[in-house]
This record gives sequence, structure tokens and C-alpha cells, in this order.
Amino acid sequence: MPAASASPFRSALHAARDAAGSQDYPQGTLYVVATPIGNLADITLRALHVLERVDAIACEDTRHTQALLRAYGIDRKAGAQLLALHQHNEAEAAQGVIERLARGERIAYVSDAGTPGVSDPGARLAAAVRAAGHRVLPLPGASSVTTLISAAGLAAAEGGAAQSAFVFAGFLPSKAAERDSAIQQLAAEPRAVVLLEAPHRIEALARALAVLGQRPVSIGRELTKQFEEIDTVPAEGLAGWLATKEQRTRGEFALVLHPAAQDAAGPAGEGERVLRLLLSELPLKSAVRLAAEITGAPRNALYEQALQLRKADDGA
Repeated sequence: MPAASASPFRSALHAARDAAGSQDYPQGTLYVVATPIGNLADITLRALHVLERVDAIACEDTRHTQALLRAYGIDRKAGAQLLALHQHNEAEAAQGVIERLARGERIAYVSDAGTPGVSDPGARLAAAVRAAGHRVLPLPGASSVTTLISAAGLAAAEGGAAQSAFVFAGFLPSKAAERDSAIQQLAAEPRAVVLLEAPHRIEALARALAVLGQRPVSIGRELTKQFEEIDTVPAEGLAGWLATKEQRTRGEFALVLHPAAQDAAGPAGEGERVLRLLLSELPLKSAVRLAAEITGAPRNALYEQALQLRKADDGA
């Protein structure tokens, strides 16, 4: 990181003061600040101004945040002005933040990268601050979730309308059995699903996702950084994509599981049709088991659907 005096962001800091300086920044407020996920130029002017003027900055890693601030030409001393608040101490450290807010201080919170509270610390802090009666003011910015969604090119829904709905699942369980169960549930999800994964677990996740066959998966590796890669492959080909180049298993990953392609009588409609026929003759569990064997649909999803059908029939 460059020294503060030699920061290439000096002009940006001046622009931040000009653009955001006249806005209102209430005291006794927690400012939740998004920071870049890779490219330092993705910081917002309002974030720069707030990080420069708040009384203290609570952060996931004080050393990382100190280096980030210096890159922007913001020189803050560690200790009283940088407060450690991470996943291991968030509940306790939140009380210290609340005490400072009660004195009328302005406190910012940043995670190591991206938007706090999205698979990063910050959610417990925000909840505790709001419960204590203080204001939480978000400063939006970079997020790997929306960054990849914007480039994934999700398939158009029937009729040509854009398929914009998605579910954020984040990190799946690390244990194989729990991860496989989670993927079985995601297989029945009609919307796009956003996943995050660390480099040391990406190959295991790729092997587990192979059960989804031809369902498209968009991969975002090292988003916004120098060696960024964005590609879309069938789920069953993800492990092969990773194996093509040695460096592809390095870096941070975001993935988008595209909506499952369905025709007019697609898997969901076929599953319901089969379930209705079987439920008219068999107990619920037997009907679900046979429907799963006939259609190939996940048993958990069929069981939930069977319960809904039974409930609807009982209410009719």
C-alpha cells in the first residue's frame, strides 16, 4: 500500500470532501460502510468522507483496515480510533460501540471487503445498535453478490421477461453430507441461487454440484481484481473448468446457480401431476418415494409439495 502522502487517491479524497461534505452526518450513529472487494477504485466518495471524519472505525481486522485507509490517504492511528470487531467478539465489542454512540460519537463499521453483514460480520452489531435505540446508516457499495449477478446473464423467463429473482445461500456447510443435503434442496429452488466459497473448498463444492447436471453455473473468481475470471459452465462441468488451469483454484469465489430450465410440462409440473395421482391411492410417504423414483425430483421438495397438496385438498 502506498504511503498516505503519496496516495494516488489524493484527488478522490478532495472530491469526496466537496461532494459529500455538505451532507448531514448525525451524531450517535453507526455508519455501515461497504469497501471494495478487490479494485481500490471502487470506493464511493461518501465512504471516503465518512471514513475520514468519524470518531472511530470498528473493523474486522484493524491491520487490514489501516492499510486500506493509508491507500486512500487517510491516516488514522490504531487503538482508540480503530476498534477490532469480528466474528469471534462481535457481541461483546458491540457493547463498546453502543457506549460510544451514547456519548454522541459517530462510528463507522467496515469488514475486510465488500458489504458488512453479507457473509461478513456486522449483522449482530447493527441489530444491537438498533435495539439500543441508535441509528444505523448504510453506505452502499461493492458486493460480490450483486457484482456477479450483474454479469451472469441469467436466462430469460418464459415470455421473454428477465429473470431477476435470486436467493442468497452464501457458504454451504463444509461437511460433505450436510452440503449434499443443501444442494438437494437447492435443486428444487426455481430461482437463481448465489453461493460463496473459499479456495480450499471450491473443488469439493464443484464435485458436489455435479449432480445438477446441465444446469448452468456462473463462476466469478477474484472479482474486480487483476486476474478476474467470469465464466458460465454446466454444473457437471465445473470441476473440469477448475482443473483446466492451476490458478483457477486460487482466490475467492462467488457462484450463481442459474434457474432450472423448464418447459410447459417441466419437472415441477410433472412432479405435481405424478404426486396427485399417487396421493389418491397411497399414503403420503409412499407417494413421495415413488414420485421421486419416477420423476427424479428431490424427495425433500416432493414431500413439501405433497404436504401442500394435502392441505389444499383438506381445505377444499
